[in-house]
Parts: sequence; C-alpha cells; structure tokens
Amino acid sequence: MRYAPAAIASVFLACLPTVAPAQGNQISALSWLAGCWASESGEPGSGEHWMPPAGGTMLGAARTVRGGETVEHEFLQIRQDSAGKLVYVALPSRQKETTFTATSVAENSVTFENAQHDFPQRVIYKALPGDRLAARIEGLSNGALRGIDFNMKRTPCESLVSK
Repeated sequence: MRYAPAAIASVFLACLPTVAPAQGNQISALSWLAGCWASESGEPGSGEHWMPPAGGTMLGAARTVRGGETVEHEFLQIRQDSAGKLVYVALPSRQKETTFTATSVAENSVTFENAQHDFPQRVIYKALPGDRLAARIEGLSNGALRGIDFNMKRTPCESLVSK
C-alpha cells in the first residue's frame, strides 16, 4: 500500500506535541500597564511602577507613603506559569508570597484570582481614559465581601520620589 507524502506528513504533524505560545505573547497584552502610576489619594511617593514586558515577565513594585514614611511596599510579577497560564505573583511587606491566576484578560483590563487566599481573592487592573488606572483588590474577609480601590494616574517615574 502506498501513501501520499501529504498524508504521511499530516499524520506525523498530528502526532507532534502541541507547542504553547511563546512566553511573552500573553504578557505583551498587558503592555498598557507598564509605567509609573501615582496614587490619586495618597501622599507623594505612593503608587506603582511596572516595567514593560521583557523575558516573559513584567516586574512591578508598589509603595504606600504616610506621614512622609513608607508604611507598606509590595514586589510584583506577572508571568506565565509552567502550564502557560498568566499569573500575578505578589510579595507584600510582612506577608508570604501569593500567586493569583488570570481569569480574564481584555484589551484594557485584567483580573487575577486565588480562591484559597485569605484576602484578597481577586486582583483587578483596568486602564481608564485620561491616563488613569483603577486597581482593586476584593474578596471575602471574615465572611463579608470587601473591596479596596486604588485609583492612580500615569506619571513620570521621577514624580514617585517623595520630597
């Protein structure tokens, strides 16, 4: 029995493992998050700084300043995990690292969730008109639904330095 070369090739290709998209592909969809974001209600120096996507990651840092002193900070990372899922890894001051998995990625918003985390269980970022960013953490805390909003405006990174 003879088989056409195209038929053999298609059987061979069907047997190959599926290749996941390149690490940076999903992350590049979040390029709108890159930059410096000043808190609209916090003291000077409060806000977030996100590095642009590179090497399959976005790295970020957040700082809250009160009374001229840093009272909270957080190191952040967005990357794809070994299963190819987009994850948000947060390391807040005085707490353990926690990973949240993306449940929604849209043109100007992203939602990450971790139902097993105490609080929050959800982290949401949304780009708004006028170079604004709405960040929100939400979930159950002591049995009650709770949410905290962080409204920010794009700013030159040098402006995140408190004087």
